[in-house]
Amino acid sequence: MATRIPATVITGFLGAGKTSLLRHMLETARGKRLAIVINEFGDLGIDREIVTGCGIEACREEDIVELANGCICCTVADDFLPTIQALIDRPDPPDHIVIETSGLALPKPLVKAFNWPEVRARVTVDGVIAVVDAAAFAAGRFADDPEAVERQRAADPSLDHDNPLEEVFEDQLNCADLVVLNKRDLLDDGTHADVAREIAASLRPGVKLVDSDHGRVPVEALLGIVAAAEDDLASRRSHHDAEDGAHDHDDFTSFSIDLPPVADTERLVQDLQRVVAAHDILRVKGFVDVPGRPRRQVVQGVGDRFQTYYDRAWRDGEPRRSALVVIGRRGLDRAAIERAIRDAAA
Repeated sequence: MATRIPATVITGFLGAGKTSLLRHMLETARGKRLAIVINEFGDLGIDREIVTGCGIEACREEDIVELANGCICCTVADDFLPTIQALIDRPDPPDHIVIETSGLALPKPLVKAFNWPEVRARVTVDGVIAVVDAAAFAAGRFADDPEAVERQRAADPSLDHDNPLEEVFEDQLNCADLVVLNKRDLLDDGTHADVAREIAASLRPGVKLVDSDHGRVPVEALLGIVAAAEDDLASRRSHHDAEDGAHDHDDFTSFSIDLPPVADTERLVQDLQRVVAAHDILRVKGFVDVPGRPRRQVVQGVGDRFQTYYDRAWRDGEPRRSALVVIGRRGLDRAAIERAIRDAAA
């Protein structure tokens, strides 16, 4: 029987640093041929563009597949399984498959899909890696204030206090074989110790927790876990088990905004921080055309924390374009946000 191709699932909430981890994995693959499957919540394909624009020799465009027809935990049969089959049916199949899920994906339905007869004999889930934004966790972004919830519950016991952010985050941790506590550099030692202790207490026995800055984790720790996760589904609890993996993305919304060229991105970021604070936006990411610059500028924001950097050069004949994706909870005032961001870019 031929050796099965290992697959790694990278999960983690919006802006946790999954793409940074993936880029570092590609940079340190050491000759291992990786095939990358990227799924996003949003319609611009930002993460695939960031990976293909990274300039890494091992990063061939034909080895990077984008699934943009919705969250893959909800479109397994239609999108994900045919993609995996196409990769393993190649004349030169990859040594390892890495799947970067959207920030709102539940990993368990994806792992379960590897038991389908079409792929089970040829692929195994080497491990599920959950990437955690340590600073966001420390700020309480994934959990309700228990005292505030108790006050609301006392005032109106009929209220539904389910927090979709918290449920998605917990499902990602519950399915993990390795948890990467990313953005360690943003925490002082005491806060880091508290965060690490709280997360470690919630993990399944034997699951390791490692720190990282900018997704830099030795590739030996990421690949070769040999968890065979598809054979261990029962121990990976999910809030959605009773629903057979059903997952309502109507709790969240996203939209993209096309912008003119932006001469002053420092001012743009300052204005975006104000927009995020005013509208409770979870994530902003995209590319900006800076006049006179030969390279496109990446803009990424998690809450009010933003970073910008130049990646690849604009290609000959490629339209220079500025566009941002905005992701938040249901009920965002799209018209007001679009006006504010367009004013910021003017």
